[in-house]
Amino acid sequence: MSAAPSFDRHGPDIPASPVVLSVPHAGRDYPLPLRAALRVPLAGLLPLEDRHADTLALAARGAETLFIANRARAWIDLNRAEHDRDPRIDEGAGPMPESAMSLKLRSGLGLVPRRVGGADLWRRRFADEEVRQRIERDHRPYHAALATALAAARGRFGVAVLLDIHSMPPLATGGARVVIGDRFGRSAAARFIGRIEGVAHAAGVRTAVNTPYAGGHVLDRHADPAANIHAIQLEIDRTLYLDRRRDQPGPGFDSTAALLRRIIDSIADEALPLAAAAQ
Repeated sequence: MSAAPSFDRHGPDIPASPVVLSVPHAGRDYPLPLRAALRVPLAGLLPLEDRHADTLALAARGAETLFIANRARAWIDLNRAEHDRDPRIDEGAGPMPESAMSLKLRSGLGLVPRRVGGADLWRRRFADEEVRQRIERDHRPYHAALATALAAARGRFGVAVLLDIHSMPPLATGGARVVIGDRFGRSAAARFIGRIEGVAHAAGVRTAVNTPYAGGHVLDRHADPAANIHAIQLEIDRTLYLDRRRDQPGPGFDSTAALLRRIIDSIADEALPLAAAAQ
């Protein structure tokens, strides 16, 4: 097992802003047991990474509390529920007809991803205990820390807004460069979505809402708009901030970090009336 911490936290225990940031898919720690079980080269896992979304979030962060997962998504996907276990590779998953599986699980993108780019990833099935350890050591601590920070932000400001930061491959020509997900209106007040759209459009960046990414388990688990805890997923086109190989920060990195900073500021500004009303 890797000695690296499961995730890093930046910012104070009691958030200094109602906006809390999360980057669950940028982890680059590939533990030795993962490497030993691979049937594909390690580079074959890179499409699962939100490559350098953590670097982007750190560059945009001000005083906000920020959580960054270190463990690779291929090890365990923090944006999937604990029960999203794939019976084709996981001995602890209960038998399940394909018709009962979520679309992500059917496509091989469950709690432990099974396929990427049309290729099967693993040379063996995983024992129930292996997956349970990943849940207990990596999945649960991340979500517990995130829940605690959101509760503390709401306690201080009367409102909390989680911005869950991801990256995406470019969509079709002329498609959105930023996709905003709010679980089709269930995870956040519409006022926040409108502000994000306004900031992006002012920068000349095309947006879409919930298509093709509406958000996943992070939003389902932590959003509670009725209790003034809102959650939004932000997918950013990797070509906006990575180099041509989509491997390292590129010439657009600084401007994209500045855009993300303005988005964070707009969310905080929109939260202020809700915070005042909650006093």
